[in-house]
Amino acid sequence: MNRFALGIGWRIAGIVGLTGAITYFYSQQVNGLLIFPFLIVHAFLSINLYRYVTSLNRKLTRFLESVRYSDFAVAFRADSNLGPSFYDLNDQFNEVLDAFRQARAEKEANLHYVNTIVQHVSVGLLTFDATGQVELVNQTALRLLGVYRIRTLNDLTTTHPDLAEVLRASTASPTPVSYQTGTDGELSVRCTAVRLRGRLVTVASMQNIRSELQQRELEAWQNLTKVLRHEIMNSITPIVSLAGTMRDIVETDLVPLTSPDRDAGQSPELPDFVVESINDLRDALTTIELRGAGIMQFVDAYRHFTTIPQPVFSDVSVDQLVRNVIKLVQADAQKHQITMAISSPNLAIRADAAQIEMVLLNLIKNAVESLVKTADPTIRLVAEAIGPRVVIRIIDNGPGIEPEALEQIFIPFYTTKKTGSGIGLSLSRQIMQLHNGQLTADSKPGAGSTFSLTF
Repeated sequence: MNRFALGIGWRIAGIVGLTGAITYFYSQQVNGLLIFPFLIVHAFLSINLYRYVTSLNRKLTRFLESVRYSDFAVAFRADSNLGPSFYDLNDQFNEVLDAFRQARAEKEANLHYVNTIVQHVSVGLLTFDATGQVELVNQTALRLLGVYRIRTLNDLTTTHPDLAEVLRASTASPTPVSYQTGTDGELSVRCTAVRLRGRLVTVASMQNIRSELQQRELEAWQNLTKVLRHEIMNSITPIVSLAGTMRDIVETDLVPLTSPDRDAGQSPELPDFVVESINDLRDALTTIELRGAGIMQFVDAYRHFTTIPQPVFSDVSVDQLVRNVIKLVQADAQKHQITMAISSPNLAIRADAAQIEMVLLNLIKNAVESLVKTADPTIRLVAEAIGPRVVIRIIDNGPGIEPEALEQIFIPFYTTKKTGSGIGLSLSRQIMQLHNGQLTADSKPGAGSTFSLTF
């Protein structure tokens, strides 16, 4: 028999029986104190019957609250023994909650998957709502902005005062907007507004176009260098070879004729102008051969500009790196005050130590050469962490660099020295770009120069 119906039956029977007893005692004018307990039991059974009958409503309320607040840990089975209908209802409730639980787990897995992709893309992504509350930001955006956390757009006011307004204003602009982040970066910002469940959310993408432009410029120079080297070598090699062959002919066949101790009877004496012409020809051919060989060596030196190997990355202690470089320039350190200042002994970078040493040596060499006429020459190597970045600076108190030259010193083949190939700084910047870093210069005439390596 259905236990639910049985439970209702005995409760109704009890209420009817108590009602009859109370009516009988009341009609017999029995003392009210004897009727009072029957009234209490009657009220208790009535309330119990009401709660027993409405238990299904309460269960349905609990189920809907579980769905509303995503509390899928609730289970319905306490009254399954009241009958098959209750068991089936509880079973259906539990299956629905299991389906919701599985759907939420799949949603969280997909969200984690998408978030992982967002964090690994090379484009900075940032989303914010109409109030400026940041809802999503990836590591690339934090790195480009030089911060470690963004909760609202107002958090950017200390490091990038105008960026918040640029982001808000760019929502209505169909074209990217350029924003300067300092001496080493220029961001291309593009914003798109989307409506998400009735809310307006702005998605902003950011790219450092300066590094892209530098990379494209470097590739263009490399391609030009390859073409020039190929054409020059193909043209000058046969000239040098022919000049050498002709010089050998002159040395073997013509020069002996001009020798004073040659046998007078074997050939007529040559006029003086012929002897002079032969000597001039020999000198000219020797000059052509030597200068041609020099040009070949000069052009071949630029081969290194296009053949830098890929860096082998490892964890490098900045303190040890700088100390090793100072040891290598110890001879110059005796003539110049070369000092170092590292913000922390635990400061480290992910880099190819040998290539970064080469960059530092080249920059120190340039600083030493610029300090030739400085009365009290000093060179300082300073390293510190600025947000997520590590910056190594080479600072000198030399004559500085003219503004016109400062804009061109990283262009291949450009040099302000009387001697030099003009590829040292270009090679150094190329190495830093292979490390996903930046090499920048800051200088004012008469106030020294600062070259910064940003990792």
